Parts: sequence; C-alpha cells; structure tokens
Amino acid sequence: MLTSTPFPKSFASDNHAGVHPAVLTAILEANTGDAPAYGGDGWTTAAEDAFRAEFGASATAYPMFNGTGANVVGLGLVLRAYDAVLCPATAHISTSECGAAERVLGAKLIPLPTEDGKISVDDVRGQLSALGDEHHSQPRVVSISQVTECGTCYTADEIAELAEFAHAHGLFLHMDGARLANAAAELGCSLRSLTTDAGVDLLSFGGTKNGAMGAEALVILRPELASPALFLRKQGMQLASKMRFVSAQLTALLTDGLWRENAAHANAMAHRLADGIADLPGVSLRYPVQSNAVFPALPEKAVAELQQRYLFHVWDAAENVVRWVTAFDTTPEHVDAFISDIRLVVQETAGS
Repeated sequence: MLTSTPFPKSFASDNHAGVHPAVLTAILEANTGDAPAYGGDGWTTAAEDAFRAEFGASATAYPMFNGTGANVVGLGLVLRAYDAVLCPATAHISTSECGAAERVLGAKLIPLPTEDGKISVDDVRGQLSALGDEHHSQPRVVSISQVTECGTCYTADEIAELAEFAHAHGLFLHMDGARLANAAAELGCSLRSLTTDAGVDLLSFGGTKNGAMGAEALVILRPELASPALFLRKQGMQLASKMRFVSAQLTALLTDGLWRENAAHANAMAHRLADGIADLPGVSLRYPVQSNAVFPALPEKAVAELQQRYLFHVWDAAENVVRWVTAFDTTPEHVDAFISDIRLVVQETAGS
C-alpha cells in the first residue's frame, strides 16, 4: 500500500505549478505608482524589446491573457469567412479550446490523422485538392503545435519544410507555442531557429506553463500582419488594461535565459521519470520523451491506485495510457518519490 500523503505533487500539468520567484519579483517591481494603461507603459516596451531579441527585429509581440485567446486572435489575422485550418487531430485548437476558433472566427478546422502529434508535407498536400473549389472551405492555414500534444518536437528542418510547402501554395504557417520553450531546450536551439528562421508566420508563445502567473503572447513574424492585430486583440477580449503586470512576467522569462532554464529543468525531470520506470514489466511508452511529458501505458489497476495519491490525466483509457507532466518546480525528490510509488503499485498489481 502507498504510504505518501494524497497529492504530494501534481503530475497532471505544468499549469498546476506555482509561479517562478523571478516572475513574482517582476510583478512586484511593476507594482510601483501609476502607469499608462493598455500597453503604453515601460514594462510592455521592455517585453516587446525582449521578444525582438529572441525572434528577430521584424517580430511584433502582443501580450495576452491566455493561449486560446492568442491562437484565436492570431488565426483571425489570416482567415477569411470561407477558409479552413489544417491541423493535427490532436491539436489543442481542435480538441481543447471548446471550438473557440470555429465559434469566434467562423472558420473550419480540418483535423489530420497523426501517429505522434506531428503532421508532414504529405498530410497537407492531401488536402489541397479543395483549393479553388467553391463547394469546399479553402485551406488557408497550416497550424502545428510545438511541442505537440503528444510531447514530441518538430525539428527546425521539419518546420521549414512545412513552411516552404505552405507558402508555395498560398498558405500561412501558424504555431501553437504553448511549450515552445520546452522544444527549444530539448533540441538545444534558439526560439528563433524554430520559428522566424524556419518560416513560421505567427505563433502563440506560452509563458504560463513556463513559470509565469498568467501571461501569453501573440508573436507576429510577418510585419504586414502586425497592425490589424491591435484591433483583433481588443475585439477578442485579450487587451489587458493593466498590461504592465502581464508584460513584466514575459520580460522576466525572456531575461538571462530564464525560459530555457525552466524548460530544460522540466524536461530533465520528465526524462528522469521515464528512465525510472523503463525496466518495469508491463509498462511501455506510447511516445518518445522529447519534452516535459511522459505517456506510459500501465496496468489498469495501477492507474486507479496511483490516482488515489497523485494528480495526472488518463490519455487513452482503452489502452491505459496516462500522461505525466513535469514543471520548472518539479524536484528530483518529487520524481523519485513518484517513481518509488509507481514501482510499488505496478509490482503489487502484477502479483494480484
């Protein structure tokens, strides 16, 4: 039987984690006197400069409240009423945003089957026969997630190949970058190499999963799209009045590589967790560990027993695949205690 107290550390999501001390400090430092509202403050200017330093001089960043809002506002910049978005069947915009893009923008999402959360040029090519056909929604955007909802990463070359193909056919490439930091840390590259240099047109940048209290951004890498975003952000209810407190969080993450430090640590904890259960009989990984998520298949009884003590999600109930996510504040001690309980439960259920 397990002896640890219930829910000692959540492995359900990096959204369950607290706020990084440097981010809290930045918020407190921004809480000094009055400042112009709606982004006319020095903290937002600093955030804009920090994003340009990471993504290139032509990048424009708009701080926002959440990832769904950043995705919807970004897609709204390039979609017409009769357009469609091609995305993986696992895409967050398709499965976990309550139909926000379709409801707010009136656009059609076309989910593409995928084995590991990633789509390829061939997947996109198969949808282009609709171009020019008035009976079909027109493919306009290819949307990918980095990292994917399966915890896998696109390489810079894979993204560039998708971008080149999309642009050759008049399509835009959008990236849901909720965990872009984890991908860059895992691949040992810059944020720019996976976005600007690879041909991405626009992306949502995740801060909340990386240690922020609540801060995301829409990053536009095609200058001609930047101005309309001002109006769509307001229309989309993503314009913060006291924006300095959102911007300060993003600047903190983008200063002195804190985003990379946080993401690399979270990734390392996921690898530690996966390595700690690798030799257990009856346990296998559904996807390779390439970020801060682990997707193991467990004995059915083990899933129920572990969920009495730990928070985590079941990914595929039919095959008893669960999802464990680590965060910037997950410690080796948290992971090792979890591993010990996993090993105990799996061994007990195997013998029952």
